[in-house]
Amino acid sequence: MTFQIKMKLLGVVNNLPNPFCPSINEVLLEGSLSNGQLSPTFYDQTCPNVTNIIRQVLVNATLSDPRIGASLIRLYFHDCFVQGCDASILLDDPVNGEKEALPNNNSARGYEVVDAMKTALEAACPNTVSCADILAIASEESVFLAGNLSWAVPLGRRDGLTANRSLANSNLPAPFHNLTPDQTLNSTYLETLRQICPQGGNASALANLDPTTPDGFDNNYFSNLQIHKGLLQSDQELFSTEGADTIEIVNRFSANQTAFFESFVESMIRMGNLSVLTGTDGEIRSNCRVVNSAASIRSDSSDADLVSSI
Repeated sequence: MTFQIKMKLLGVVNNLPNPFCPSINEVLLEGSLSNGQLSPTFYDQTCPNVTNIIRQVLVNATLSDPRIGASLIRLYFHDCFVQGCDASILLDDPVNGEKEALPNNNSARGYEVVDAMKTALEAACPNTVSCADILAIASEESVFLAGNLSWAVPLGRRDGLTANRSLANSNLPAPFHNLTPDQTLNSTYLETLRQICPQGGNASALANLDPTTPDGFDNNYFSNLQIHKGLLQSDQELFSTEGADTIEIVNRFSANQTAFFESFVESMIRMGNLSVLTGTDGEIRSNCRVVNSAASIRSDSSDADLVSSI
């Protein structure tokens, strides 16, 4: 798939050392203990069609943007590793908002699709499905559409009331991480990349992180590392660093897609349990971009303006 989450989760699978954030494994282990109140059947009575509603919005979005599924998974990853899976990344906050953090600014995307999912769910099941759970379900559905891999998503998260830009800057990989020249890069692949991104060329050009099957979810990412076609140096180091523990993992997942899929599912479920809010903690936002108190203030302000204009 054409997205960074596929690469970064290699560090989550089987609790491997993550090349982007040394503390991720510790957080992952803690998160695995906090899922007691989450259940795949959480919305069976209150919003039984939640997955179908999210899937339909996603399918429609994919028709015009094949990359959107990948972007939603990345959004989920970047949400969970900052304060836990609480949809804090979706908040529009000019002071503390995570959208403007270095790892997210001008790269995290898919917010409008999440808005569309929320709108559809509010029409069907008002004040019921959290934005945090929307991200969790949308991620699973994105993987399913791209690779026919699915799992029962534990649900019941509630939405956070705050965002944390400073934590996003410290916990997530910055765009300038490990960008020194990679001497092991396949020379033919290097020339291809130079054509896509010539020196002084278009700064908005895109290159697939998986050049073999860019729109599918499979194990080709690992096979590409074996032939030195990792787009980012931080990816290629997983295979090319002499003596690295990750070499065996790359070899195993390259040879056995089923093993990769099983580990990926386990990792996604564990990640989805990170510091979740349940019960009466947090809230169910009516608008994923603002906490309910702010949404109420905006609504009251609009009503006042309308009255004054009359």
